[in-house]
Amino acid sequence: MRVKLNRSSKISFKEINKLAIPAIISGIAEPLLSITDTAIVGNIKINPTEALAAVGIAGSFISAIVWILAQTRSAISAIIAQYFGANKINDILKLPAQIIFINLLLSIFIYFATIFFVEEIFKLYNATDLVLQQSISYYKIRAFGLPLTLFIFSVFGVFRGMQNTFWPMIISIIGAIVNVGLDFVLIFGIEGLIPPLHVEGAAWASVIAQAVMAILALALMLKKTPFNLHISFSFHPEIKRLLSLSLNLIIRTLALNIALYMANAYATKYGTNYIAAQTIAFQIWLFFAFFIDGYSSVGNIMSGRLLGEENYTKIWSLSKQLSKYTLITSVILGVICFMLYLPIGKLFTREKEVLHLFYSIFWIVLIMQPINAVTFVFDGIFKGMAEAVTLRNTLIIATFIGFIPALLIGDYFDLKLYAIWIAFTIWMIFRGGILVVIFKRKIIKKKTL
Repeated sequence: MRVKLNRSSKISFKEINKLAIPAIISGIAEPLLSITDTAIVGNIKINPTEALAAVGIAGSFISAIVWILAQTRSAISAIIAQYFGANKINDILKLPAQIIFINLLLSIFIYFATIFFVEEIFKLYNATDLVLQQSISYYKIRAFGLPLTLFIFSVFGVFRGMQNTFWPMIISIIGAIVNVGLDFVLIFGIEGLIPPLHVEGAAWASVIAQAVMAILALALMLKKTPFNLHISFSFHPEIKRLLSLSLNLIIRTLALNIALYMANAYATKYGTNYIAAQTIAFQIWLFFAFFIDGYSSVGNIMSGRLLGEENYTKIWSLSKQLSKYTLITSVILGVICFMLYLPIGKLFTREKEVLHLFYSIFWIVLIMQPINAVTFVFDGIFKGMAEAVTLRNTLIIATFIGFIPALLIGDYFDLKLYAIWIAFTIWMIFRGGILVVIFKRKIIKKKTL
């Protein structure tokens, strides 16, 4: 169904939040699952610190793969939104099925390309002994879910392009409930029925939840959108642009994941307690990121449609309003976390050394959130406008000129976890600052034409 909008420059709070609130709920489902996995695994009675470190390392690598492959979601969303805004949705009915098919083939290739070298991969993260063994066990199970996750993200991109965040929210909520329930059952077991599977139980819980979400995503896409999965090998004219967008976003995400890899590799080098503390801090950082990403998604969704309408005044207004809302949200979340500073750590582990390390850097995670808020808003807007080259170049600059030098300097002075989080802060300042400057130049110029 087409959303009716007025042509004034002001976008109503209700209009934004109609998209943002379901997107926030959908967005935080993934980090909540990771946080739940982390919290439950961190409370295993046998080798909890090693288990927490293993889930952190393997989970980081899985996230890296998913984020790389899932960039087609933003590309699908941007192109569908532009056609939606131009009222030409019937011109791209074949496109989603073709890109979903390509994505599934790619994810299967990645699965086989990594599964045989998983030990060597985690050794690059400096994992050894029990941490290495558990990382391998966790990944070998979680990797089954790669094609499922990519399919789900592709369908979410279709819904977002159609200006609909409600059904992705429903799918995510159901997936979260299934995952959390299975976490308790499979990690700790049921006496006399199911033996405790520990780290492997967390992996199986995620895969089963992903399967449930994939089935729901398929059913809802067929029922609630004009698209289907009938494959036509006569490629749609937009497939070239979509793949070009995806490729640039993939290169961007590779640069992003270099930063994440180095953070985890250095934390692991410092010791098991350090990577355990880093895992907790990063899961909370991700929760903030995905929460704020609800408003970023609105930027992605609406800027694409507004670009299709050639309404640059409204895109400008959208950027200011979303920045304001995300700044307020990030400050509120930060204040709540400062008030619950000590209890938050104890949700994840009771290991005193891990908690000491976590508390020493948690404040940095919190004070950088307003910077993240603005960065994610403009990240979403540029994705919606299909400005993939700008996003690619920004991440490359932020990673290689901002993050890596800051991390190496901090490591040289033996700052350890402080070095990692100072580097993350500088990384986000580069990302947000560059995008804000470019956006102002582009949109002000087009507004005046």
